[in-house]
Amino acid sequence: MNKKVVLAYSGGLDTSVAVTYLTHEYDMEVIAVAVDVGQNEDFEAIRQRALDSGAKEAVVVDIKESFADNYLSKALKANALYENRYPLVSSLSRPAIVEVLVDQAKKFDADTIAHGCTGKGNDQVRFEVSIRALSPELNIIAPTRDWNMTREQSIDYAKNKGIEVPVTKEKLYSIDENIWGRAIECGILEDPWNRPPEDVWSLTRVTKDEPSEVVITFDSGVPVKINEKTLSFFEIISELNSLVGSYGFGRIDMVENRRVGIKSRETYEAPGALALICAHRDLEAVTLERDLAHEKAKMEPRIAELIYDGLWFSPLMEAFCDFVESSQRYVTGEVRLNLSPYSCTVNGRRSPYSLYDYSLATYDAQDSFDHSDAEGFVKLWGLGISTWAQKQKKV
Repeated sequence: MNKKVVLAYSGGLDTSVAVTYLTHEYDMEVIAVAVDVGQNEDFEAIRQRALDSGAKEAVVVDIKESFADNYLSKALKANALYENRYPLVSSLSRPAIVEVLVDQAKKFDADTIAHGCTGKGNDQVRFEVSIRALSPELNIIAPTRDWNMTREQSIDYAKNKGIEVPVTKEKLYSIDENIWGRAIECGILEDPWNRPPEDVWSLTRVTKDEPSEVVITFDSGVPVKINEKTLSFFEIISELNSLVGSYGFGRIDMVENRRVGIKSRETYEAPGALALICAHRDLEAVTLERDLAHEKAKMEPRIAELIYDGLWFSPLMEAFCDFVESSQRYVTGEVRLNLSPYSCTVNGRRSPYSLYDYSLATYDAQDSFDHSDAEGFVKLWGLGISTWAQKQKKV
């Protein structure tokens, strides 16, 4: 080792303690790298906290727009929900952050990357597998996994070393946030029977009770407008977080299966992400051919698993993304969402490429469907069953 390490720095308890720990216990120069993925933080304060904790250098890299365009767009096109509920808030940011860490390691001539993940969490897998996929020659250190301190002991360590961190023993939540949503865990939330206290929620506090509607315009699977206003994908997520979140929609309270084999109670809020997935999935219903839609639906849970399991940079993920991208060619149009307290539902959709044909679907006078075709179709469709019934059923 050349005694220089790039640390994925969030400004929270674990990574702040990690700066001091790596400096004193490993005798290394720490370059703290904070990555802005839309977590609405004071990054100058975070940078200063890293320096106050003992970092030799502290840098902030803004990738908000590219994170949305290169990662979140792919997840949206795949309607990616882990265990059909979680929109992969933290999982999606990790490979994006690793890309930055690898670049910064090259820039600072460091041969080691460190992260603040624990030994029983998913993020250690996501960070380390992604690092090895992009730059396998780099060394990896996980000080939080090595020191084996409880969260309370980490708070004491920080206090004894004069490290200021935004957490107390009374409020032990661990929060991870980006533009796609917030993940909240620890403290009272570790008992799955406990009701999440109201102070857990930030994006989904009810401030509106009058129902309203919002129209989202998609182009090839990606949202490009809200109510006819053209915005970047990042801006659309941000606006929907505020709008949909003001109705209290987007809360998730679940017990999920971690990659390391532990069941974990997790709380999330992702109003913009869940609203967009709801709208996108509905637009696909009128633009995807039946077999394509069914095959894509089979792939979606597997894609979500790959993202959750830290396999963003894998051959299978690359192949799946190619398939999904091809499927989105005609997913263009508008979806209207109805918003009311704790609810977000689709009540209209249209597309220039819609496969819904009124003249075929209607039972009114405009019906163009040739009903005489149906008898032969049904007979041939059931021919195998008829043959079985005659030859084997009675036997």
